[in-house]
Amino acid sequence: MATPPTATELEHQAREAFVDDDFASAAALYTQAIAAAGSSPSAAALYADRAQAYIKMGDFAAAAADAAIAAELDSSMARAHLRRAHACAKLEQYGAARAAAEAGAALAPADARFAHLIKEIDAKAPKPMETEVSPAAATAAPALPATAEMKPKYRHDFYNSAAEVVVTVFAKGVAAEHVAVEFGEQLLSVSVEVPGEAAYHLQPRLFGKIVPDKCRFAVLSTKIEVRLAKAEPGTAWPSLEFTGKPRLVAAATAAAAAAPPGGWPSYPSSKGRKDWDKIEAEVKKAEKEEKLDGDAAANKFFQDIFSNADEDMRRAMTKSFQESNGTVLSTNWEDVGSKKIDPSPPEGMDLRKWEY
Repeated sequence: MATPPTATELEHQAREAFVDDDFASAAALYTQAIAAAGSSPSAAALYADRAQAYIKMGDFAAAAADAAIAAELDSSMARAHLRRAHACAKLEQYGAARAAAEAGAALAPADARFAHLIKEIDAKAPKPMETEVSPAAATAAPALPATAEMKPKYRHDFYNSAAEVVVTVFAKGVAAEHVAVEFGEQLLSVSVEVPGEAAYHLQPRLFGKIVPDKCRFAVLSTKIEVRLAKAEPGTAWPSLEFTGKPRLVAAATAAAAAAPPGGWPSYPSSKGRKDWDKIEAEVKKAEKEEKLDGDAAANKFFQDIFSNADEDMRRAMTKSFQESNGTVLSTNWEDVGSKKIDPSPPEGMDLRKWEY
């Protein structure tokens, strides 16, 4: 009986399929590699790479779910945040897309793709409705408040993983005793009642059913994080609230079900079989012997600064880099926190709009 291929062998075959633009075969092979890898540290990279294959296939819900899992397994993987941002933007989940892009930018401040992606997301995200008030109306007696037009006190967002839906309520500095969270079979209730302030309630009928006993939440310094255990693991929710649309079968479940009984055959690449272990060893040796310069040296320099910085320095670096279109990097939050940072290209160079 033939020995089953290892996770590394399956990953190599998936790469060959991806290079040959056979993204469906690449996704299926990555699924097998993920199953073979189990809880290995390499699983995060496999999820991130399968997300890229799904993006190429136009399956953005599966891509967003895979990228979220990759980021959860390895929060320091910038490309996982990048791919989640791309997929969520395509799904018009602009809040989740921007959060992912900001997380990636914090990890790789010298990577201009994040700043440009954030600008693209902000340009596409719907703007709040503005109502024009005539001078006569402005001087008239105040009308009763229209509760239907009131803006929610806190913003909320969500993302999928294989077994959970994670809901985030961006309530900063709220004490745990003022927060109440309840779970039902297809219901969620989040209440924030701070004395002297307007109460906040989030009570959606959920897109799918959950297992209340396995759900949990945490009140953190900047947010309330709620983890909903899916009653049907392996499905992706395209929205938090019920819409009547069918649930999407997540990537791992669909690809595993489609696999033939004997497993997928070794992918026949037109470029010939590559010895990826040898290539990887050569690359690592070259990287070790090479002296970094130019962008590579700058990127490592910025990453070292960021990894050793406190929260204010990181906020300053992220804000200055994004707002200046990658031309200014400051570590002084007191200097940049209260003002907009204009682009400042080096002397002798012109600022040009990014083209994708």
